[in-house]
Amino acid sequence: MSQENVWRTYSPSAMEELEKVNREYKLCLDEGKTERECIDASVERLVKKGYKSLEAVKEAKQPLKSGDKVYAVCMNKAIAAFHIGKQPLSEGMNILGAHIDSPRIDIKQNPLYENDELAYLDTHYYGGIKKYQWVTIPLALHGVIAKKDGSVVKVNIGEKEDDPVFVITDLLVHLAAKQLEKKANEVIEGEKLDLLFGSRPIEKDETLDKEEKDTVKANVMRLLKEYYDMEEADFASAELEIVPAGKARDCGIDRSMVLAYGQDDRVCSFTSLFAILDVEDVDKTACCILVDKEEIGSVGATGMHSRFFENVLAELIALEGSESELKLRRALANSRMLSSDVSAAYDPMFGEAFEKRSSAFFGKGLVFNKFTGSRGKGGSNDANAEYLAKLRKVMDDAQVAYQYAELGKVDVGGGGTIAYIMANYGMEVIDSGVAVLSMHAPWEITSKADVYEAYKGYKAFLTAK
Repeated sequence: MSQENVWRTYSPSAMEELEKVNREYKLCLDEGKTERECIDASVERLVKKGYKSLEAVKEAKQPLKSGDKVYAVCMNKAIAAFHIGKQPLSEGMNILGAHIDSPRIDIKQNPLYENDELAYLDTHYYGGIKKYQWVTIPLALHGVIAKKDGSVVKVNIGEKEDDPVFVITDLLVHLAAKQLEKKANEVIEGEKLDLLFGSRPIEKDETLDKEEKDTVKANVMRLLKEYYDMEEADFASAELEIVPAGKARDCGIDRSMVLAYGQDDRVCSFTSLFAILDVEDVDKTACCILVDKEEIGSVGATGMHSRFFENVLAELIALEGSESELKLRRALANSRMLSSDVSAAYDPMFGEAFEKRSSAFFGKGLVFNKFTGSRGKGGSNDANAEYLAKLRKVMDDAQVAYQYAELGKVDVGGGGTIAYIMANYGMEVIDSGVAVLSMHAPWEITSKADVYEAYKGYKAFLTAK
């Protein structure tokens, strides 16, 4: 069963809307290169659309009613937004769930050191990466520095035109004979992913300790003090992430694709956000939840395994005027969810890793993965056939282009999402998302057509009865 390339079906008005969605999508990618930045971008757009924080709604002490819009944030790294429907929450919700963390390189808590008059930041990579892809490319530093006085300073270096950028060095090819004999996962070791941070020694003056040896490090700290009023000890309470420097760009001579960092899974996160922002009248409550930590197992207070979502829903049921543990359980069990996560796009350059009949292709729309997991479906959700049939009708009625796929050949590998976690509540869940080329690389590629169809599909799902 072959899906037509959707580019052939678009009218001029559809093409205009497609480009509008993708322009906003690229802007969000530029604004949101970390979890915290994604939350800031999401809250800004939700508030503009009339959403109120859960804290404000609780303070007002007014019961929830159909049409109300509420959001809640967890530690600035996860968010849940609700457009209250006509039915009570206990009848269930239509939920879009995606993750806003992406593979990257993190700064350790005691990172700054000098080695032979070069200053470095010690690092620890986050999520599944090919380490060799991160050397010799321009890198930016994003994050926050939390200080003992309670203040939090935002850091963003490397994105402006006149900003400095950073780099992780590699061995020159002339001396790399032994290095090139290594396996790909050993060519660059994790402890050699340290960020080159400076090379200029501090100028000698009366404030410089005569015994000071690490003069380049001292100069780095002088600059950090000047820019951020930062002491070296403040690294202990900083969250600093190394990401590729640069903006999301159109890709291809025909401008049909998007090249950007972090499209796994922000292509699904931002299209899910766009969908809930644009729904107007819903029967079931529409929900969009964007979470952290999926790339490392959905753990921690801001990951899907936490009770954040469950706790927020309990608060909403109480605001409905019917606080009840049983109603909370019913609301979860009666809900339907799209676990909005990316799928591997078929790459003819590496066709041997794919089973072509069960692959996702660029330009063929939203991807449904009935099951994920690895090899023998290990760790998979595996959605019910009846639920998939309902979704087929929803998508067909809304004229959304969609396709079905697996993540490569059965014995080659695999992957997982947040789907199985929400399925633990007894709700219907299936993975659906956008096909991505070069997934988990510093720069990933998506089709603009698939981004548009994902937005359309997510919006249709939220309004389904």
